[in-house]
Amino acid sequence: QVQLVESGGGLVEAGGSLRLSCAASGSIFDIKDMGWYRQTPEKQRELVAAIFSDSSTEYADSVKDRFTISRDNAANSVYLQMNSLKVEDTGVYYCNMIVSVFRRPGVFSYWGQGTQVTVSS
Repeated sequence: QVQLVESGGGLVEAGGSLRLSCAASGSIFDIKDMGWYRQTPEKQRELVAAIFSDSSTEYADSVKDRFTISRDNAANSVYLQMNSLKVEDTGVYYCNMIVSVFRRPGVFSYWGQGTQVTVSS
């Protein structure tokens, strides 16, 4: 079993910054792709940023040039640096990892518990 634990959410004024962290633990053989998703009452869960096994990245248009995703493979962790935050960035942020585990063929998708980010005007 694999567990993902997130941290770093909170309340911040517009224009401020936050850094989200997500660490995985358990029977991990290898982590392929990592990503951060955002969910609000008005929208389904949507991709904010992803970082792939070759360290290439992908961002939603709404966060390009403001957010930066990074990973630390040795720590089984992914981070999201969020700068110049806007009110519309408010939501629950979930980390996701595509993981291969010991003694089970294939890859599996795991989710964190979610962390609330609230940006005030």
